[in-house]
Amino acid sequence: MGETTAAIPCSEAVRQLWDYLDRAIAPEDREKVEHHLSFCRRCCGELEFAKEIRRFLSSGSSEEIPADVKARLERFVEEL
Repeated sequence: MGETTAAIPCSEAVRQLWDYLDRAIAPEDREKVEHHLSFCRRCCGELEFAKEIRRFLSSGSSEEIPADVKARLERFVEEL
């Protein structure tokens, strides 16, 4: 990662998380997200949440989404 990587705001990092997980962003954007994640605990939490949702969706499970995860997902959708 270059020394000139500018920090991006949380809103930008979170907006790109799904593409980041899909490896569907340009290398320079990926570097910016990784730089942001290197110091922002809140966005690291968002990344872990996105991974958890992905695992649940890909599992094909018929289980109910845990209440805390469902509430957090509903809050996330409301913010879109």
